[in-house]
Amino acid sequence: MTPSLPRTVRAVDTAQLLDLTQEAATHGFSQRLPVDWLQEHLAAEATHYLFPTLVQRLTHRPEMSQQWRCQQLLTVRTGEQIWGLLDVLPDSFDKLPETLDAGSKKDIVSRIGRAVTVREWADRMAADADPEEMPRN
Repeated sequence: MTPSLPRTVRAVDTAQLLDLTQEAATHGFSQRLPVDWLQEHLAAEATHYLFPTLVQRLTHRPEMSQQWRCQQLLTVRTGEQIWGLLDVLPDSFDKLPETLDAGSKKDIVSRIGRAVTVREWADRMAADADPEEMPRN
């Protein structure tokens, strides 16, 4: 029996998020950011949030169990919150403690909807970088 998609939000610290991202990389899941990018840009002591929105099945890899595609609200070192995606194994998601009340979950889902994407944020950071520090071709 396949687990049904939970309609909840889970809070994770940076270390937990890095572990989930490494697990996604190990399994070759398509929706994940590079672990080294996250280590460089996430606020170390921040809380991040995962909101499952889609059951993902890899039909080209039938041996792989389904994943839950989660929207993630990440807090970066600038203090901003940005939006991304992460595919998570259901068992891994279920092991995360349920710590948020209904009002907090609703607020987080609303913030996800208003957040800039990881790409938009990274592009803005690159554009704002000192031209002297930009790599040359």
